[in-house]
Amino acid sequence: MKAVILAAGMGTRLGSLLPKPLTTLKNEKTILDFQVEKLINSIGLHNIVLVVGYKHHVLMEKFPKLSYIYNHEYIQTNTSKSLLFALNKIVNEDVIWMNGDVFFDEEVIDRLKNCKTSCCLVDNKKCGEEEMKYSLNGEGFIKELSKQNKEAKGEALGINIIKKGDLELFKTELEKVEKNDYFEKALENLTLSKKLKLKPIDVGKLFCQEIDFPEDLKRVRDHISLEDDIE
Repeated sequence: MKAVILAAGMGTRLGSLLPKPLTTLKNEKTILDFQVEKLINSIGLHNIVLVVGYKHHVLMEKFPKLSYIYNHEYIQTNTSKSLLFALNKIVNEDVIWMNGDVFFDEEVIDRLKNCKTSCCLVDNKKCGEEEMKYSLNGEGFIKELSKQNKEAKGEALGINIIKKGDLELFKTELEKVEKNDYFEKALENLTLSKKLKLKPIDVGKLFCQEIDFPEDLKRVRDHISLEDDIE
């Protein structure tokens, strides 16, 4: 299995001049530090690919042992094209990928890896306008996946697996979507056309939070502090 971390964007909503994955969560440890550490434990250092763009040199200097893909169009493109840049270098392997601003418990990776189909980590809660929402078809697989979803069961949390048998199909769909689309648009096109079975994997009691706003950052920092107190 390969892992792709999408870290090309500017992430201006937190008000930092650094790429958002370099946001500090505990002491000097960043979002990306936590992600890389957990992925190394699960699939190994040499299977991790980081897609970079904005201030890419800062990221590359901090993590010199990772593999990198540079999205030279990061200002004009969204996560669909960043992911495509990485997947075009991968053949006949399962791929787990995530946005570069997600903090998660390490057990989340095992829960996704144990799924026999392509899958998407989700929760079951009421969502706001900015959250990526999902709905289900009659078989219990994901049907719609967008911020505009009117039948939302909850939020898609930004960590996904595409199985190797679905990889080429997914690449083709990523090629077709617009430059400013999220990768979820390609997944939704495939689920709505019934070309892809995408299983929702409920995060349950595990912790996973995409950090878009200061209140998200506070929630993650509070969680880390609580975990430290328990230990």
